[in-house]
Amino acid sequence: MSHHHDLTDWTHSHSFDSGSRAAERGTMLVMWITLTMMVVEIASGWWFNSMALLADGWHMGSHALAIGLSAFAYVAARRYATDKRFAFGTFKIEVLAGFASSLLLLVIAVLMVVASVERMLWPESIHYQEAIAVAVLGLVVNVVSALVLGNAHDHGHGHGHGHGHAHAGEHGGHKHHDLNLRAAYVHVIMDAATSVLAIIALTGGWLFGWAWLDPVMGVVGAVLISIWARGLIVQTGKVLLDREMDTPVAAAVREAVESGPEDGHTRVADLHIWRVGKRAYACALSLVTHDAALTARRIHERLEKHDEIAHLTVEIHQCPG
Repeated sequence: MSHHHDLTDWTHSHSFDSGSRAAERGTMLVMWITLTMMVVEIASGWWFNSMALLADGWHMGSHALAIGLSAFAYVAARRYATDKRFAFGTFKIEVLAGFASSLLLLVIAVLMVVASVERMLWPESIHYQEAIAVAVLGLVVNVVSALVLGNAHDHGHGHGHGHGHAHAGEHGGHKHHDLNLRAAYVHVIMDAATSVLAIIALTGGWLFGWAWLDPVMGVVGAVLISIWARGLIVQTGKVLLDREMDTPVAAAVREAVESGPEDGHTRVADLHIWRVGKRAYACALSLVTHDAALTARRIHERLEKHDEIAHLTVEIHQCPG
């Protein structure tokens, strides 16, 4: 039986790359923009005696909290990036923040449904013109925030692709997205969507007296938020629970090992793959072979083209004859 451990400083030198730094700057900027807009909406709601603006202001505050959580995750990941106690780096700090942020999205959706039902049962007078003006301002702020986070994503995506080749169909898909940045982006997009729905509802109420349209749009917005939140929970949950055996990397590793020059005399007895970075996996591989000359080094050479495998452990069980 042969063991080979390819332990390097990869995780500590790559766990917080320039893409994460760009994402940190972007989320910090968006957090302050969102907090500023929250203060404006709450102050406007108090000045115009508008419950709608007050509610939207506190709603904006919940998004600021979630985006602040994303920013804090980047700060923590950067701070502990060289801490050797984190065996595979600090990548999952960011994923954990994305998971918590997606849960917060669900809470926001529930609160929106409750508020909408209350408005249906107990209608209130709305200062339509003032509310529309502030909702438009909120939409503009959200569009700017989305552009900031989009630029941060493009920077990180481009940087990550500049150092390796595409393998196993992973690049170009959603597998390598920064889930923490994606969670912050979803909060901004959902806030923009609710602003659009609010503008439609308020305009309908102002021009045609359709007061019922406001709470109905609130329910529609809650449904959209729930759908996006569910997707984020599934994506981040897979990484946190190391449920990566359905990734194309697993099939590629198995094919590369079992289709070697041993002509079918080597098979994978046990395979474990889990994500340790945005574009990196750890792999523990156990083989059974009739090839007495097979070594762990030869398996490493066979898998060298799969540079998304940052750490590889190979165990070989020799079965002569």
